[in-house]
Amino acid sequence: MASATAAPQPTAGTMSHRQIMEALSGLLLGMFVAILSSTIVSTALPRIIGDLGGGQSAYTWVVTATLLAMTCTTPIWGKLSDLFSKKLLVQLALVIYVAGSMLAGLSQSSGMLIGFRVMQGIGVGGLTALAQVIMAAMISPRERGRYSGYLGATFALATVGGPLIGGVIVDTPGLGWRGCFYVGVPFAIAALVMLQKTLKLPVVKREGVKIDYAGATLISAGVSVLLIWVTLAGDQYDWLSWQTGALIGLALVLLATALFVESRAAEPVIPLWLFRERTIVLAVVGSLFVGLAMMGASVFLSQYFQIARGKSPTVSGLMTMPMILGLAITSTVVGRLITATGRWKRYLVMGGVSLTVGLSLMGTARYDTSLVLLAVYMFLVGVGVGALQQNLILAVQNAVPANQLGAASSTVAFFRSLGGAIGVSILGAVMSHRVAGYLGGGGSGGGGIPDVQHLPQPLRTAVESAYGHAVGDIFLVAAPFGLMALIAVLLIKERPLQTGKQVAAAAAAETKPAEETARV
Repeated sequence: MASATAAPQPTAGTMSHRQIMEALSGLLLGMFVAILSSTIVSTALPRIIGDLGGGQSAYTWVVTATLLAMTCTTPIWGKLSDLFSKKLLVQLALVIYVAGSMLAGLSQSSGMLIGFRVMQGIGVGGLTALAQVIMAAMISPRERGRYSGYLGATFALATVGGPLIGGVIVDTPGLGWRGCFYVGVPFAIAALVMLQKTLKLPVVKREGVKIDYAGATLISAGVSVLLIWVTLAGDQYDWLSWQTGALIGLALVLLATALFVESRAAEPVIPLWLFRERTIVLAVVGSLFVGLAMMGASVFLSQYFQIARGKSPTVSGLMTMPMILGLAITSTVVGRLITATGRWKRYLVMGGVSLTVGLSLMGTARYDTSLVLLAVYMFLVGVGVGALQQNLILAVQNAVPANQLGAASSTVAFFRSLGGAIGVSILGAVMSHRVAGYLGGGGSGGGGIPDVQHLPQPLRTAVESAYGHAVGDIFLVAAPFGLMALIAVLLIKERPLQTGKQVAAAAAAETKPAEETARV
């Protein structure tokens, strides 16, 4: 029997700008905390891994662990939002993330740090999924570009501030890298208070919702096995070996089983019906490659500036500002242009071109490349990411009915995060082997992260050159992924963005048959 007491769903496009900004304020601050904590650590990571005695593989997995946990839990958080209060879930995700950050500050080994980074990733998965679901519930597609710009600006502000704050903390005597994990706590408390006061959404429960834990577990296991294979191949065993065959075979079995489970699940983690829509397929492919190129390449910039250029963590944070400015400016400007014109494909194409060109030019980086040229190259990468990142999700949200926004948004976010995890793992392995090769060693370069400040001059130059050349190589490897993202967006068919009135009319049309059924 249909429920007659469910609260009415918020209709996109019915809230004023002031109401939307009040509702989003705590949510944006929560996103700021999560991103700030990640970017603070990114600058300090070479120092952290050095102090904990880890190598290049540990460096890679400290990042991959968070991305993988975020990837696997994002769709689960999306399903939970159909069962429980979205506000309560956002607050819970924030608490989990902050708790993981504080525990990470107590780590005594790289293994402990990786474990607590998984906990952080679970919280980030909630914030990522719920931010998109809540925005889609309140704002029509036509207006969403404008507010996606605010989300992009928040992302950029936290990304700019994180490396600078993290660098200062690491370089300040008496604080050290552990302080990086605690600095976000006051912001987190403020975010929790603001969410409680400003985010007012009705609790709408869908009847019969089931969470596909089996599918989530199988997908997580399959992807994890693949990433473990990429990380260890060429180091612990040869690329062509029985271990490679065993791991690839196991991963394929797990993923094939996951596909079988998803095709029969009542509420699958990844709804397969979404892939009948061309726009969704191409947007998912584009998001996968954007995540792979963006996260996989940019995460190693701190190593480049601190090892190949011999800069301090503080200066290293400053050096990444051109990329972040490109992202901030583009996400804000493009969001407003999309809202004003209702057209979005041209900006996705521009972003794909900029990302591909920027990554290709970054592939020429060496330890003595002009910093001015590097700034231009990084700015182009930032422009590409800023134009693509949020607007691919917007394209998908515009192509599905209102009652499927959560599933569609979570699926795109899932594949973007998956691309990031795969990218970090693949390019981390490339980085490790390239460094070993340029240094003339037979290993993988995983023996430890060097502190170039304390190396004698001839050896220091050799290490700087090796790391500079290796980072250039991984950007060259990432460039084709940018090109694949460009091809995907070129093939997307543009649809005019729906206005608030159109969304409300569609929602009324969807609920009318249900009301008639309930009366019968």
